[in-house]
Formats: sequence, C-alpha cells, structure tokens
Amino acid sequence: MKRIIGAAAAGTQPAVKTVAVGEESAGQRLDNFLLRELKGVPKTHVYRIIRSGEVRVNKGRAAADTRVEAGDVVRVPPVRLPERVTDAAARPAPAREFPILLEDDHLLALDKPAGVAVHGGSGVSFGVIEQLRQARPQARFLELVHRLDRETSGVLLVAKRRSALTRLQDQFRGRETGKTYLALVVGAWPANKKVIDAPLHKYLLAGDDAAAGERRVKVVAKDDPDGMRSITLVKVSRRLGAYTLLEVTIKTGRTHQIRVHLASQGHPIAGDDKYGDFDLNKALQRQGLKRMFLHAWRLQFQHPATAEPVALEAPLPPDLQSFAERHAQPTAAPL
Repeated sequence: MKRIIGAAAAGTQPAVKTVAVGEESAGQRLDNFLLRELKGVPKTHVYRIIRSGEVRVNKGRAAADTRVEAGDVVRVPPVRLPERVTDAAARPAPAREFPILLEDDHLLALDKPAGVAVHGGSGVSFGVIEQLRQARPQARFLELVHRLDRETSGVLLVAKRRSALTRLQDQFRGRETGKTYLALVVGAWPANKKVIDAPLHKYLLAGDDAAAGERRVKVVAKDDPDGMRSITLVKVSRRLGAYTLLEVTIKTGRTHQIRVHLASQGHPIAGDDKYGDFDLNKALQRQGLKRMFLHAWRLQFQHPATAEPVALEAPLPPDLQSFAERHAQPTAAPL
C-alpha cells in the first residue's frame, strides 16, 4: 500500500508531497502511477511536470516510461485543480458490479454493457473501473487490461494483480490474443472480402461547432507517413434482410479500427453515430436499435498465471439479439 510521507496541511496552499510506492504499483510506468495519484489532473499537465523535472524518483529525475518499484519515493509537485474538477472528484463513482464471465485470483472478465465508458475522462466522470473499485473497496488492485468504446458491449478484462496486468498487456501488444466482434453492417457484405489491410490515421475535427476537437480516424494511403498499419479479418456470419452480420477479428488494436475499416468498404455498422449512415440511423432508432451494433463477442488468451488457453464468449445483449431476430429470414438458423 502506498504511503504519503509528506503533504500540505489542511487548509493550506498545495505543497510538494512524497509518496512511497507500494507493492501493488511495482513495475508500473511513472506516468501511469501519477495519473492514478493525481486523479482529475489532465494528462498533458502530468507529462509537463515529468518533462520539467518537477517529479523525482528517489531524488533523481525520471522519464515518463520509468518503471517504479516497491519502496521508491516519488516527489510530486503541487498541483491545483480547476474548481469544477475538484467538485467532481469529491463525488465518488457509484458502486456497481457487472456481469462476470470469469473470475479468479488474477483476473476478472466482465460482460460490459453498452453506454458505459471503461474509465473516466473526456467529459465522462467515471466508468467501469471506477465503479468496480467502489463496489470492491477491499480489492488492493484493479486495472483495465484493454479498452472498449463506450457504445461497444462485450468481453472486458480487468487485472487483479500487477503481474497479471503486465503479462496480459504483453499478449495484447504482441498480437497473441484473439479478439472477435459481432458487427451488423448495412448492405450485403461480399463473402470473398475477408481481409482489410488499410492504414489508419487519427485526427481532430476542425470547425467551430459542437463536434470541433473530437477525435476521428480515417483510412489513408499505404505510403502515408502518419498511417498506422491496421489489419481486420472479416467473416460473414449470416444475412439479415438488408444487413449482414459479420464476425470481425482484429489483428491490430487501433482506435475505431473496426468502425472505420467496415465503413471504408461501403458497409458502415448499423447505428454508428460517427462513421455510419446518419439518416438510416434515425430510422433504425425508430425500429428499436438505439445504439451501434458492435459487440465484443469472443476473447482468447493465455492465462497470466498458468499459461493455459482461455476462451471467453459474451452472448449478444437482448437489444441487439431482438433487432437481429426481427430482421432474420424465416428459414435462418437462430443466432
């Protein structure tokens, strides 16, 4: 458990504090350690105080990617939060448990509902991980292994030990996991279109409207220096009237990869409010589809403690299942 060695007295101006790194944080990057320590402080500010040398580890300068160890002493400079951030931080996230697919001493696999962010930030006060920590105050360590978009439902991994977190994240980085989604796209997807290998580039929307500054992703040319190689495998599961249900496996985990890749082929995901058919989405809402039809269906990985293969599946949630059944042909087999 971390110990605060020195801090400002109550009612005084913010002051330097020193924090001893506990066993639960051993091996963590300095930037991630500080982001947890300085809840509500913008990432840009955290990186600024690291670069300036105001943050010290055992009295020495350190980089953002420095790994802290148990017993290290981290000097944290005074940081003043905007009033509205301070007020929000004073209100803890509501405690909430989520449907469990698997749990042991090392990890927790959840079936995340749509509409819930995985963590707070970017205008969201709290997410799955903050609610889970409130529901389990006795848990010494709970960290997200990976992420899902807010409107995407399905399998989400949470590590219960630092060792499990690092081993699982190494598998994700090394593309050793199998991540398959169910996506309902507009139109008839050609069965012979099985691989999308197209670089992606993140950018911010320009302009002066409400969407200005929002993050978006687009397909770019293969020789574009800003493009990140992105590979998506697509298999037709079944036709559903004017739509196609796809099994989509990603070999790279880029932001919005599935959404952008499928839309780039002329078959956007039904209900996608960023890359989809906006007029159609309005009609789909009247038909009962209130969100994007994208579900993290299957996840395969090696257990971080035993190295045994693990295969998890989260069934389609009722709203997506109901919509799919209404558009299924009478002779089609059930999902």
